[in-house]
Amino acid sequence: MIRSIARVALTCILALATFAPAATAADAKDGSVTVYFGTYTGPKSKGIYTAQLDLAKGTLSDMKVAGEVANPSFIAIAPSKKFLYAVGEVNDFKGKKGGVISAFAINADHTLTLLNQRSTVGGGPCFVTVDSAGKNALVACYGTGSVACLPIDAEGKLGEASAFVQHQGKGANPKRQEGPHAHSINLDRANRFALACDLGLDKVFIYKFNPEMGSLAPNEPPFAKVADNSGPRHFAFSPDGRYAYLINEMGMYIIAFTYDGEKGVLNEIQTVSTLPEGTAKDPKYSTAHIEVHPSGKFVYGSNRGHDTIAIFALDQATGKLTPAGHVASGGKTPRNFSIDPTGQYLIAAHQTSNNIVVFKIDQTTGGLTPTGSTLEVGGPVCVKYLMP
Repeated sequence: MIRSIARVALTCILALATFAPAATAADAKDGSVTVYFGTYTGPKSKGIYTAQLDLAKGTLSDMKVAGEVANPSFIAIAPSKKFLYAVGEVNDFKGKKGGVISAFAINADHTLTLLNQRSTVGGGPCFVTVDSAGKNALVACYGTGSVACLPIDAEGKLGEASAFVQHQGKGANPKRQEGPHAHSINLDRANRFALACDLGLDKVFIYKFNPEMGSLAPNEPPFAKVADNSGPRHFAFSPDGRYAYLINEMGMYIIAFTYDGEKGVLNEIQTVSTLPEGTAKDPKYSTAHIEVHPSGKFVYGSNRGHDTIAIFALDQATGKLTPAGHVASGGKTPRNFSIDPTGQYLIAAHQTSNNIVVFKIDQTTGGLTPTGSTLEVGGPVCVKYLMP
């Protein structure tokens, strides 16, 4: 009986932790948040950059190189806030085919110290996430259409891949879907299932995830199939975990799902365009990133070529979306954006115009207004926050 009561109490505590309110501005030291930017390296970029976001003014300042590494196109920060992981979008690591993932220690001055590097096994890695226990880094490799899991030790270092899955097949579009192209991998709120979007196969693969073993096993069903020529890219859950949203690079639309967290099953409920009504599709257009506001009231998606951020109101009773406007992103090719943990600001990173733009979020309508703060850096393609 005592053990049963203890288990119930622990379950309640975990539930409260999972659905705790978003951080407030008061939680941020001196009213600021540290921001990290992944980039494509070249003449204008040396690797990962960092800056400070002033939560009172909505301004970015003190931009500097945090760590030098090749093509850190996507980054993730460990729950402990002590370590940062970056995939290197390359096809060769130490003379062998495959991309690379780098582990860094986060220093007191927000610079990064390289701990070690490991192969992602697959080539062209473009996405990384860290599980809620901080024990594993999961990566998606666009080049080879594969996903992998790498264990993380107590010192933040990466081990060799404990799981690797090679996707098989091809899609309907012979130019874009000649083979698998895994574009992202996300974990659900309970850390039980990993969902991998494959642009080349028009599927969201669902894996049973064991954080202790670092294993990935096919779920039943093993995937959610979406319409041909969709091109699944990035994925986001609602804060309560009941709904999920998939942005499709080729189709230029978002698919809304209900999510069964016990079984790891997605059920499609809606498809909505990311372009303004009446806008003709252009071959140069494609979507990139999607995020749900911490309040659970809004969803945002980026349109490349059209160079806008699409805004949607989220009906928390049904999970369905209603278009709520579009705003010019402030640059060319908004590859990535991110909402700060307090829900006050959205920062958009523009790969082609080499600039970063800050927007203030209207908490009632979800509307975006530029704060006037911009920074320049070469090829920015990922935005992540480090709360104190």
